[in-house]
Amino acid sequence: MTKRALISVFDKEGLIPFVKSLIELDYEILSTGGTKRAIEEAGLPVVSVSEVTGFPEILEGRVKTLHPALHGGFLADRSKPSHLQQIEEQGIEPIDLVAVNLYPFKKTISNPDVTYADAIENIDIGGPSMLRAAAKNHASVTVVCDAADYDRVVEALRTKGETDFELRQALAAKVFRHTAAYDALIADYLTKQTGDVFPETYTVTFEKRQELRYGENPHQAAAFYEEPFQDASSIAGAKQLHGKELSYNNIRDADAALAIVKEFDKPAIVALKHMNPCGIGIGETVEAAYLKAYEADPVSIFGGIIAANREIDAETAEHLCQIFLEIIIAPSYTPEAFELLSKKKNIRLLTVAFDDTPAQNRQLTSVRGGLLIQDADQLGLKDAELTYPTKRKPTEAEMKALELGWKAVKHVKSNAIVLAKDDCTIGVGAGQMNRVGAAKIAIEQAGDKANGSVLASDAFFPMNDTVEAAAKAGVTAIIQPGGSIKDQDSIDKADEYGIAMVFTGVRHFKH
Repeated sequence: MTKRALISVFDKEGLIPFVKSLIELDYEILSTGGTKRAIEEAGLPVVSVSEVTGFPEILEGRVKTLHPALHGGFLADRSKPSHLQQIEEQGIEPIDLVAVNLYPFKKTISNPDVTYADAIENIDIGGPSMLRAAAKNHASVTVVCDAADYDRVVEALRTKGETDFELRQALAAKVFRHTAAYDALIADYLTKQTGDVFPETYTVTFEKRQELRYGENPHQAAAFYEEPFQDASSIAGAKQLHGKELSYNNIRDADAALAIVKEFDKPAIVALKHMNPCGIGIGETVEAAYLKAYEADPVSIFGGIIAANREIDAETAEHLCQIFLEIIIAPSYTPEAFELLSKKKNIRLLTVAFDDTPAQNRQLTSVRGGLLIQDADQLGLKDAELTYPTKRKPTEAEMKALELGWKAVKHVKSNAIVLAKDDCTIGVGAGQMNRVGAAKIAIEQAGDKANGSVLASDAFFPMNDTVEAAAKAGVTAIIQPGGSIKDQDSIDKADEYGIAMVFTGVRHFKH
């Protein structure tokens, strides 16, 4: 018995072999437009959709498949005699298979020079309508939106004479994922055109990059998804040159390290462990920057991640080879450096674009039962209105160190305190329940190096105890947001010890 397949695809990959197979399986092929021409040029029989509908394509092809003669064939529930009777009365024949893919809206809007008119013209209407109709009726209809599924459909038809319900159901689910993602891109594009920042509903789509071995812990399953328009400067856009597959925690740590190192214009190295920097160094060369980052915390760097904003050279690679590291991220590696580092079998070597880095302007965080959306924290010291409330003002050298501390503390889990000195961090106190506790951790880590250092706090001091602890450790200058009702207590304590204090008016909580 001859069955019918409607095929209308923008992407012609695999089209002709698929059609040939269907014809061999006694399918009559219905088609339209460019797909019909491609089938005819291959010398295969095909029936024009216009012959079925009795209506020509109009409006430059905008209307060609939106017709009851087709949608009745897609949607008739074959378990209901009334449906079968109605389509018979209307002269409508069932359609058993639908293979459709859509106008390339994503590709169109990825062109930076795309016009609004071009974007709108590439919104497919007939394609999604046919896919959704056929997918709804997957009890009877096989629907294919991805050329990768052609072979599995043909194989099922050849071996069983038909597709089974499980396959049709899986293909229907894929269709609705596909059309949902397609509509999400359109909604996002149009919403951005209107300037609506937080619309009444928020729909996003991501594309699976890889399944991961596990999540944060071995008993948790996980996968890595990326945004449709890959940002080459992000961890999702990174290229892995060497080493074993990235894990869930690797990806999160690499993302955090990358965000920090991009704060700096001069050659910089960030050593990171468990989402917090354990050492940040700045130098005239990437080797000098690494040595400073290493000395900041030679214990915690073991098993950590290194991010560099300059090419890794052989001299730096020699140092990196001396310790166990999970990942190194850099714009590039010299051939000599890559040869040295790739001798380590498991180390992951990644490259990421640093030029013309687009700013991340939106952050999404899932919570149980919901989603939080916020602007990314891109405020730098140059954007803040600094005030100097203490009797002594910071020296030029202190101000330089304070700037490093402020850039670093922005990326440390709150409550956060960072000590800095001589172009590197020397102590980091992260994620504590009170601020003086974070300060004590940073001071203890710095040890004798704390003398003559500066301190950065991500939020204001509710008490003057942090200033007291800093003063006793030899800290000479402090940068903090200010804004506490007890600011004067901290100012008085700083004046008592001759500490210079800077208020930024901006906090950098990171939860």
